Amino acid sequence: MKKVLHISKYYYPFTGGIEQVARDAVRALQGKFEQKVLCFEHDNSENQNVVDDIEVIRCKCQCKIFSQSISLELACKFKELLKTFKPDYIVFHYPNPFVASILLRNIPKETKLILYWHLDITRQKILGKIFHPQNLALLKRADRIIATSPNYIEGSKYLSRFRSKCKVIPNCIDENRLAKTPKAVELAEKIKQENKGKTICLSVGRLVPYKGYSYLIKSAQKLNENFVFYIIGDGEKRKSLVSQSKNCPTVKFLGKLADDELKAYYLAADIFCFPSITKNEAFGIALAEAMYFGLPSITYTIPGSGVNYVSLNGETGLEVPNRDVEAYANAIKELSADKDKRKQFGEKAFNRVIEKFLFNQFKKSFIDLIAE
Repeated sequence: MKKVLHISKYYYPFTGGIEQVARDAVRALQGKFEQKVLCFEHDNSENQNVVDDIEVIRCKCQCKIFSQSISLELACKFKELLKTFKPDYIVFHYPNPFVASILLRNIPKETKLILYWHLDITRQKILGKIFHPQNLALLKRADRIIATSPNYIEGSKYLSRFRSKCKVIPNCIDENRLAKTPKAVELAEKIKQENKGKTICLSVGRLVPYKGYSYLIKSAQKLNENFVFYIIGDGEKRKSLVSQSKNCPTVKFLGKLADDELKAYYLAADIFCFPSITKNEAFGIALAEAMYFGLPSITYTIPGSGVNYVSLNGETGLEVPNRDVEAYANAIKELSADKDKRKQFGEKAFNRVIEKFLFNQFKKSFIDLIAE
């Protein structure tokens, strides 16, 4: 049985978009390859050394430079695994500049490198310039490069130069986690009754700048009390966003919810608002989840992002110019006033997820790529 070493910044039970994809990649190959995972240790006391019957090697971080983790232990463990585990393939989840430098210096020529390119470093301009030569070296060394959407390949100054190596494997949602439960259905009915006569707008995501919640609040402020906005999630911007919305009682912050509660709001909602504004939003798992529940969505145009690949303008939802809060508010009013359009978009949204964004499609694509 051939061997695969997966390298991710963090790993389950740490929750994040890249970490979920890393776990999906491991699950996709389970039973067909011998696998190990190498990552940084995170602050969660629930660190597990075995996840889904796969060994996870977590290494302590000595410090962070420009938010990038540095770990001498990880460098040593990687070199040790090359000698003892002898992987045939390395699946490396980028961005992770420190580990990239260790990998480039030590990976054997015969080991195939599968580079999972989640996103360009765009926010940290200085860091992007520093690691530009390393990024090119990494892309040249890669045998295959995975991108999560064709939009990201075309919009990336790096991936567009290596199209022949790229394969699109969209992220996937977890059908089992999103399965309806009696508790979720009951709670959804309660939410609907509490908001009878109102249009329920839902948004799910971390409260960080690129998610665009400040713009969603500005749009909500342009609408009357016949709309209610539920925002699920937590993050560094919560305090400032709550302050921004203090004179807008239709905006309600719910924090992080348990799965049954989250599903209840998906089931109760009329419209899904996904106001992300930059390429840091490379795909949009929460957007795909909402579409799975048959919700029409409203997004901003984000050049080079997979968001506008996940939800298609005029087919599964509406797309408006980036940061145009007036246009966003008008799109909400348009969908609120047209139940038939909401239903039409919602049905197509569900079908798109079933066709493209489920684990079985992800698994087949990933196995096919490894087998090439």
